[in-house]
Amino acid sequence: MEVIVPILVQLIAGGAGGNVIGQLAKQLNLGTAGNSIVGAIGGLAGTWLAGMIPGLDALVGAAAGAAGTAGGLHFGALAGQGATGLVGGGLLTAIAGIIKSAMARA
Repeated sequence: MEVIVPILVQLIAGGAGGNVIGQLAKQLNLGTAGNSIVGAIGGLAGTWLAGMIPGLDALVGAAAGAAGTAGGLHFGALAGQGATGLVGGGLLTAIAGIIKSAMARA
């Protein structure tokens, strides 16, 4: 259970980030399903990459939420994973939308 919850947070936050970018920038929109799928992948990748950056590793790691634990879940870490998932999902969706737009023009 402790492994599944962070992954779900990253997937959901990434999908939300992808859909937000799709709605804000219509030229980058991949459709609801495309935004959600690409965003979810970006949410996982963004959190993984953030964990490799010094300074951000504590944000997404268990140490960030040591003060607010319940049943082994670190709420600070989950919030950090949600934030990085949201940004990662938005960024990957934007990149995919730019590539899609460029290919449509060619």
